[in-house]
Amino acid sequence: MANLKVNCVLPPKQPLIRRQYIVYMRAGEEPVTSDSDSFCEILCVFLQKTEGDIANLNLGELDITTDEFILDEGVDLRQYSKQVETELQKIEQASIKDYIKESQNIALLHNQITACDSILERMEGMLSGFQSDLSSISSEIQTLQQQSVSMNVRLKNRQAVRSHLSQLVDELVVPGSMISIILDSLVTEQEFLEQLHELNSKINFAKELSFRETLACSDIQDIVDRLKLKAVSKIREFILQKIYSFRKPMTNYQIPQNTLLKYRFFYQFLLANERTVAKEIRDEYVDTMSKIYYSYFKSYSSRLLKVQYEEVADKDDLMGVEDTPSLKSRNTIFTLGQRGAILSPAELEGPILVPHTAQRGDSRYPYETLFRSQHYALLDNGCREFLFLSDFFMVIGNSALDLFNSIMGKTLSMFLKSMSTYVSDCYDSIAIFLCIHIILRFRAITAKRNIPALDKYWDAVLELLWPRFELILEMNIQSIRNTDPQKLGVLDTRPHYITRRYAEFSSAIVSINQTFPNERTNALLGQLQAEVENFVLKMAAEFPSRRDQLIFLINNYDMMLSVLMERAADDSKEVEGFQQLLLARTQEFIEEILSPPFGGMIAFVKEAEALLEKGQLDRLKNEEARITQLVRGFSGTWKQSVESMSQDVMRSFTNFKNGTSIIQGALTQLIQYYHGFHKILNQPTFRSLAVRSELINLHHLMVEVKKHKPNF
Repeated sequence: MANLKVNCVLPPKQPLIRRQYIVYMRAGEEPVTSDSDSFCEILCVFLQKTEGDIANLNLGELDITTDEFILDEGVDLRQYSKQVETELQKIEQASIKDYIKESQNIALLHNQITACDSILERMEGMLSGFQSDLSSISSEIQTLQQQSVSMNVRLKNRQAVRSHLSQLVDELVVPGSMISIILDSLVTEQEFLEQLHELNSKINFAKELSFRETLACSDIQDIVDRLKLKAVSKIREFILQKIYSFRKPMTNYQIPQNTLLKYRFFYQFLLANERTVAKEIRDEYVDTMSKIYYSYFKSYSSRLLKVQYEEVADKDDLMGVEDTPSLKSRNTIFTLGQRGAILSPAELEGPILVPHTAQRGDSRYPYETLFRSQHYALLDNGCREFLFLSDFFMVIGNSALDLFNSIMGKTLSMFLKSMSTYVSDCYDSIAIFLCIHIILRFRAITAKRNIPALDKYWDAVLELLWPRFELILEMNIQSIRNTDPQKLGVLDTRPHYITRRYAEFSSAIVSINQTFPNERTNALLGQLQAEVENFVLKMAAEFPSRRDQLIFLINNYDMMLSVLMERAADDSKEVEGFQQLLLARTQEFIEEILSPPFGGMIAFVKEAEALLEKGQLDRLKNEEARITQLVRGFSGTWKQSVESMSQDVMRSFTNFKNGTSIIQGALTQLIQYYHGFHKILNQPTFRSLAVRSELINLHHLMVEVKKHKPNF
């Protein structure tokens, strides 16, 4: 019952709302509320709510020792109780007076609350009416939504039907403008092409409807068929006129071809609607162009042969035959010269030769130049023709290749036949090899352009050229193998003409072969090199002295190496092989030329060094006279000997640079030997020799030797 309070709660500024009394209970319990006007009734409700609590009231836990329950000593409890009751009565009387004083306000408040209750009742009635109205509106909205969805579906169905029907009607209707244009306009006019597309569309649509057995199709079938026949007739006449124009002399057939490409839809229309006429046009084009290409290339090839060099290699013009005046006049048989320029991009894809212009200027060309011009014309025309066929006749793959071969086949066969005839009697291996590499490059060009039409022809040409080239190379190898050095005239230490032929020929083949290497060619060149090396050794054996043999070998090796390094790569097998041979023979020749003037000293140095390694140098202790002679002999004659040796070397070698290199090598070797001579005489065994004082200072000797080195 602690903390019992009674409050009258009135919402602020709302005088018309009903009063409500709230009695607050103990903490944790709900307050007692009542809408009654009587406070007594509220108390009764409260007592009923708390009756059980009062009965169960247990004061055993009440702590009366707290400050609020402790009274001062000497206070009479009865007196204190009366005092408390008196104070409570006073408070009650004061409270009653306050309520009486506010009775009018309370009555007014009651009246206001009653009026408010009536207003709220009317509002409740209005809101209930609104709620029922809203329920009816919601049902109406749902009905409208269902009607809207149904109308939308019907609209879409009608639109779909209208779309199909309008398309059907549009396709079935043949406008008068289409009829007049198809009948009266020229086929080259743009409006004819546009109406032809429309007509083709209507024909296809009519075919589709006929499969469905649409009755409306029969209404326009007759008109469409007549227009189709008229269009086919006009197109056939136009295309055939263009094809016949190809046959006129001096006609650039590429111009009418370009015109046909502008109207490629004509053939597509024929192919779709009148295959017989389409086949007629295709056959007529194939027959016409086949004859044109054959006639053109046959005439062009025959005219090209008239500007070829008259003197060409024959079966006797081989590398190992004796040098004759007729062979000298055809020095390009083994030499590349400027012929290799034909493989440069500028010349390879340059303008073709015009035979009558060349004849007028008395110009002559090697076979590979004519071959390049002929096949570049074939490549250019073949690529253009293949693209035209694929575009105009709408063929791809094997069909395109078959159509191309039906046009160019006769021309290609003529090429192969004439080439086979020429190659079977050709002995110009460089020309054949250049032709091979021209074909390899042309094949790469067509592959880059994605034109497979000439692939089989390129392979057929290579199958003709490769065996012939290998045969000529084997004939040259055999000619060198069978060469008899005794039948080649007077001996001469200068480079032999056979080795010069080999050097020129080998460098030409190696330089050409670098772009498209061929193992068979490399193997044949290896055989040729081995035979040439054997030939050089056989020729050298004809000289009586070793010195002349070495001069001959060095001159030939040096010449072949110089020519090869000029055109071939420095790391080629041929270059490496001759470098090793030249180095070995040069070192031997240096020993050979040092031997006459300085042989005694060189022999002593080698002998002494050998004994020194074995620890037996004392065996030369009694060679004082020999050593004295060597020291004084070298000091007195070395300058004259070096001068004579230098002049002799420069006379012996045709290549000044090579001769200079040999002299420098000889002088370097001489200084090394003399340095070794110094080291030997500085050994304890010879330190007591008086002749040591006559030795030339090594540094002084080097300075003097440098004066004898030839300058370029």
